[in-house]
Amino acid sequence: MINSYKDLIVWQKSLKLSLLAYELTEKFPKEEIYGLTSQIRRSAVSIPSNIAEGRYRGTKNDFTQFLRIAYSSGAELETQIEIARNLSKTKDLDYSKIDILIVEVMKMLNVMIRNINPKS
Repeated sequence: MINSYKDLIVWQKSLKLSLLAYELTEKFPKEEIYGLTSQIRRSAVSIPSNIAEGRYRGTKNDFTQFLRIAYSSGAELETQIEIARNLSKTKDLDYSKIDILIVEVMKMLNVMIRNINPKS
């Protein structure tokens, strides 16, 4: 039984994704602290935050809308990771763990959105 957003596996995995984003961006050059580092961290944190907020909204439509926002933040994060992967200063970092988890969370969010609101 799901009593809290913390019981949702997608929230648990997206929280882990946020932590991985922080760990990865700690390896970025200091001049990126207000650029790509900040953007990646905000996108990553937005995913579990919107899942949590949406879970405590009153309706399925509200929850679905917040899941869509979380999904959009995941797409934003994917793009930012791709940019980092192609920059000379960050191209040699290991992106494998974050890549796998982004795909997993995005798939889970997509399925949840379709199952909660099948008409969308």
